[in-house]
Amino acid sequence: MPVKVNLPVKTPNLIKRLYSGYVWDKRGTASAEKSIYLTFDDGPIPEVTPWVLNTLKSFNAKATFFCIGENITKNPSIFKLLKESDHSIGNHTYNHLNGWKTDTKSYIENIKKTEELLIPPIQNTSKLFRPPYGKIKRLQARNLKKTGYEIIMYDVIAYDWEHSIPKEKCLENVIKNAEDGSIIVFHDSLKAEKNMKFALPRVLEHFSNLGYTFKAL
Repeated sequence: MPVKVNLPVKTPNLIKRLYSGYVWDKRGTASAEKSIYLTFDDGPIPEVTPWVLNTLKSFNAKATFFCIGENITKNPSIFKLLKESDHSIGNHTYNHLNGWKTDTKSYIENIKKTEELLIPPIQNTSKLFRPPYGKIKRLQARNLKKTGYEIIMYDVIAYDWEHSIPKEKCLENVIKNAEDGSIIVFHDSLKAEKNMKFALPRVLEHFSNLGYTFKAL
């Protein structure tokens, strides 16, 4: 029998206060609309990313894709499709590096390698970066912010990549925890494909019926 693990779905307010220099959610924005910010990490790949784009389009939803540079290089036609889809695109390093395990110089160079593939910035008013695994050293973050990056974290994690979690639980993670201004993490990856493909359309339908709009960062 698999060990049941309690995973932190909702980012605690204490963490947000301790790391207030990062963007955790978009609450408090001056808008009468109720908005949710869907994000997708680890693409683009041909097996999943086009499906995500088509699903978002069917709900007139916008999102933000944090791309791995290596996947951009491997899948130029899929990246072209993503660029033409009017969503925001951010940097997720070139090789999905863990910032806590990488020296700052190597980490920044790896990010710049992906940045070269994103120039000029696409659909974004600023440069967006999400650290893989949510792990980044303060010095790394300071270096990035000096060059104009916003460090985008998250309010709710779907855990779509976690195979020990049933697809229904992945959906529940989002439905029960997302609210106005939430930044939600999904993945357009093979590892997350099964759970994400179950949860995403149901999340879009649920919150659309509640009067929410889905915006890009």
